[in-house]
Amino acid sequence: MSKKYYIIDFDSTFTQVEALDELARISLQEHPDREQIYKKIEDLTNQAMDGKLSFRESLAARVQLLEANKDHLKQLVKHLKKQVSTSFSRNKNFFKHHADDVLIVSGGFKEFITPVVLPFHIKKENIYANTFVFNAEGKIVGYDESNPLSNEGGKVKLLKELQLQGEIHGIGDGYSDFQLKEFGMIKKFYAFTENIERKSVTEKADHITPSLDEFLYVNNLPSAISYPKNRIHCLVIGDVPDIAVKYLKKDGFAVKHATTLEDKQLKDAGIILLGNKESVSAEKLSKATKLKVIGYLGNSKKHIPQDACTDMGVVIFDNIKKPESVAKRIAKFINSGDAFRSSNFPNIQLPEVKNGHRFVHIHRNVPGIMARVNHVLADREINIVSQFLMTNERIGYVITDISVDYDKKVLKDLKHIKDTISFRVLY
Repeated sequence: MSKKYYIIDFDSTFTQVEALDELARISLQEHPDREQIYKKIEDLTNQAMDGKLSFRESLAARVQLLEANKDHLKQLVKHLKKQVSTSFSRNKNFFKHHADDVLIVSGGFKEFITPVVLPFHIKKENIYANTFVFNAEGKIVGYDESNPLSNEGGKVKLLKELQLQGEIHGIGDGYSDFQLKEFGMIKKFYAFTENIERKSVTEKADHITPSLDEFLYVNNLPSAISYPKNRIHCLVIGDVPDIAVKYLKKDGFAVKHATTLEDKQLKDAGIILLGNKESVSAEKLSKATKLKVIGYLGNSKKHIPQDACTDMGVVIFDNIKKPESVAKRIAKFINSGDAFRSSNFPNIQLPEVKNGHRFVHIHRNVPGIMARVNHVLADREINIVSQFLMTNERIGYVITDISVDYDKKVLKDLKHIKDTISFRVLY
């Protein structure tokens, strides 16, 4: 099997922001014309990323406008460490296990890239970027123009020089990232859209990846979560405040607004978020075969068939006064299995498990289920790190944490335990 390499962009990919734009906001905060200069720098960035301006022209013009020095760079690094893309932050283990295979290739600058990516186990020798030129007082006065990454098509030139032997995949948000595929330097180009979506780039991509989780999932690589949240569809119906919608979008779910609950949309919905006084029937819910959770911005008992949801293994969270609280509880249930303060499920509050896997098993409340779950795991010689069980009159809710890798057949066996309503792997 040939070796695989992963070429990853920095600005708006590894981090949520464009670093030079952020540096301008730091270095020019006292400048009387700062807003106009910020706008110029952002426009130059976007023109280059969309392929409408050569990278060399864009870079030279931006550096000239910065008025930045080494102290400003220190402030920038501190800021960028807090702006690492969410899906990158939760997948540190991927970088740790693939330290030899990951290369950061950026038209940005090593002075701020290196301190941000090193804590992710990325090797210093695998960081390829431009470098600033400073004067005696520490002010940025230019950059090393001999570096291929300072030129148009710089990433292509660099990869030609590196002559990597193996299968190469590229992840990025800009035109310069797509050029690697255009010139045959990589096998596949993944347009990264977690932070920004550029139509001129996505329409040319082999695959659109709204998160690093999606990239890891389609390439069968180890991920912090078992299923990318961008593949979980959240259907929003009725008067739902933006604060709740934005929270779920930021957490990575695919949010779609609709006026009514149509069967076709219900079929794909993993989450339904309903405004106050909206209703859904048991018959409608029976079409929602992927549904895991309903959020209701009001008192759900008169508007949602509680027993039908419970029997389907669908948890309900409601609150008339705090829409963001409902969104947070939805996300926490999907992310960790936490059913605390639900309207119909056993109230279970869960700690996080590190370096392990978590299984969620929902079943009809009949005797012996826990024994059957543990029998399946014991047969596979899987040691349980921790286990939680809560029941109500209708269902049992079992959370099992294990610390070892497992044969995928164990998942099939757990799903087929008699009286199982639903089963899923969280991570």
